[in-house]
Amino acid sequence: MAGKRLLIVAHAPSDNTRRLAESALRGASHPDLSAVETFWIPPLEAGPDDVLAADAILLGTTENLGYMSGALKDFFDRCYYPVLELKQGLPCALYVRAGMDGTGTRRAVETILTGLRWNWVQEPLVLRGPWQDAFAEQVEELGLYMAAGLDSGVL
Repeated sequence: MAGKRLLIVAHAPSDNTRRLAESALRGASHPDLSAVETFWIPPLEAGPDDVLAADAILLGTTENLGYMSGALKDFFDRCYYPVLELKQGLPCALYVRAGMDGTGTRRAVETILTGLRWNWVQEPLVLRGPWQDAFAEQVEELGLYMAAGLDSGVL
């Protein structure tokens, strides 16, 4: 049985964003990381109990009109107060699939995570402009780094 749990909460409304979420899951599920159990739950299905059971969280969202996806916002609306006092310090990371620059999306998520007092493991990964296959590789690497951090006890 795995000792640590990495929760991936990623909105994936298109083939490319699904590819990103699957890449995060693949990276975090690397066979050398046996002490980490990884779950991908879409934001409309994830809830406070999922966050409470997690040792780290990786968030993924699209940029929608300069803001995070409505699905991720809904996740925060339902989870914020139930986890606020219990999950302070939760290691977190974010990737944004941004057709534009992703600034508003990043700022909105950062504001919520500051209120939750979660700890960034790295700067948010903003995947800007037209689709590039390298986006999936970058998100897979992010998933791997998060899981490796949990596996080694760094996170």
